[in-house]
Amino acid sequence: MFRVEATAGQARAGWLETERGRVLTPCFMPVGSRGVVRLLSAQDLDDLGVQVVLANTYHLMLRPGAEVVAAMGGLHGFTGWDGHFLTDSGGYQVMSLPCSVDDDGVTFRSSYDGSWQRLTPESAVVRQELLGADIQMVLDVCTELPAPREAVTAAGERTLDWARRARQAHSRPGQLLFGISQGGTEPDLRAEYARRLVDIGFDGYGIGGLSVGEAPEQTEVALAAALGSLPADRPRYLMGVGDPASLMMGIGLGVDMFDCVLPTRLGRHGTALTSSGRLAAKAARSSTDSSPLDPACDCPVCARHSRAYIRHLFNVGEPSAGRLVTLHNLAWLSQLVRRAREAVLDGTFARLAGEVTEVWGPRVAPGRQAEQLG
Repeated sequence: MFRVEATAGQARAGWLETERGRVLTPCFMPVGSRGVVRLLSAQDLDDLGVQVVLANTYHLMLRPGAEVVAAMGGLHGFTGWDGHFLTDSGGYQVMSLPCSVDDDGVTFRSSYDGSWQRLTPESAVVRQELLGADIQMVLDVCTELPAPREAVTAAGERTLDWARRARQAHSRPGQLLFGISQGGTEPDLRAEYARRLVDIGFDGYGIGGLSVGEAPEQTEVALAAALGSLPADRPRYLMGVGDPASLMMGIGLGVDMFDCVLPTRLGRHGTALTSSGRLAAKAARSSTDSSPLDPACDCPVCARHSRAYIRHLFNVGEPSAGRLVTLHNLAWLSQLVRRAREAVLDGTFARLAGEVTEVWGPRVAPGRQAEQLG
């Protein structure tokens, strides 16, 4: 069940109910491709108030294997975390590797051992049922942009066919199944494929194939076209997008769920998200700076540690440096999304979006190109 509590223009605040519990929206989902958000523990996720983690079928079906995860009680028993898991089908990762796509599915070479593997809409469903995610995504065809209209059309039609097959194959009680809308940067195709996807019928709808190299203006137009064809009583998930300005743009257009590697990937490499923009935590100017990463942030890292200390940890190669900035980044971004929800509820979202975009625009597009490293 999905319910919208309040709107501010097209922005929505609501909640998604699953057998596991309630997810408040808008919601940001950290990426834990291999069943772990890098450098963090299950306790960290609880302390951060994370509601949903995105895990990846491609990685987990190869290492340790979906059957192994199932034997350990699914993702929740295997990882020891009781929050919600959403599993991506792995299609994006597969199609970024040497592969051969046909109407039935995709044959690809494993990045782990070079072996050839096969994934179909049906086998993607079965593996995600074994993983035991609360929400699983259908297998789709993601086209690298820019692409000719003919290629976008072929991918969109194949994605719709695969969505029908996934819908028919899905049988795990209590597990939600989300369809994925494609269409490149063509507004008419975005609207058409979203409408036809709704005709198949899913528990929620992902908008895929954006933030893969197109201009931010094209992302916004394509996203608006897709959203215009999606029902108001189902959650909408913009896949692979999570920089602050794009979050505000997406929420403002009516998106409910987001995922991105940006906060964790930047954190591992020494870049902090702050209310003043990006902060290079390893910069020499921080060597005697006693202020926290963000004086406006109330996360445990900012409450306890200085920029000078964190810079020192990076400088001596201490792994805890990346962990601390990752914790801060996830706390900061999660807090931003919670503020967006509160702003929708009290009618001040436009003001918040303007403030964030002034600092963080124009939007960056880290997108899904690095998600396999999430």
